[in-house]
Amino acid sequence: MPNELLFFITLLINFAGILLFYRFFRRAGLFAWIAMATLIANIEVIKSINLFGIEATLGNVIYGSIFLATDILNEKYGKKEAQRGVFIGFASMLVFVAMTQVNLLYTPNAYDFAQPHMQALFSFLPRIAFASMLAYIVSQLLDTNIYQWVREKTGGKYLFLRNNVSTMIGQLVDSVIFTAVAFIGVFEPRVVLMIGISTYLLKVVIAAIDTPFLYIAARMHDGEAANL
Repeated sequence: MPNELLFFITLLINFAGILLFYRFFRRAGLFAWIAMATLIANIEVIKSINLFGIEATLGNVIYGSIFLATDILNEKYGKKEAQRGVFIGFASMLVFVAMTQVNLLYTPNAYDFAQPHMQALFSFLPRIAFASMLAYIVSQLLDTNIYQWVREKTGGKYLFLRNNVSTMIGQLVDSVIFTAVAFIGVFEPRVVLMIGISTYLLKVVIAAIDTPFLYIAARMHDGEAANL
């Protein structure tokens, strides 16, 4: 199955998953999604793939879904709750990194088969996690503030505008910080530049595609109507 088809399948799974989490668990479901997505994204980002003829990292889709989750929180519950979601994701990453690094220190017994695979996945994690945490906290807090600013400037109208403007600016900052910190000195400069550009282009596509899902979420749950 081609990567491009898998990309769109992954998009559908992620965005539908967010709607289901929100439909059945409301605010708590969005917090849970953010925590889960930050952990999965930090594992998936290690895998490099080709999409539409460009080099990219695998974690783009689920990481991009975090912006949708925080935008739903912002839209339905306000900036304070959106930022709470951001900090939940950040705390999840901190605990995940700490636990995985301690786990690698255990001496495996004669029957263990997992250690080399865990070593391959998690030994690279500290640098990836630092880059991810720095990019995440800066870009997400920027996203929530821009979202609220655009909402105020437009009088609560144009949901698509505040969604896309905040996410695309936030994702640009995220891509620059993460790519520079995570991959400079690891890959050749050409590869780093290609990863940065391709990562951002994919995130722009993801941000545009997530807009209908934000409209659906904004209409969920009586008494929590959004300003469309």
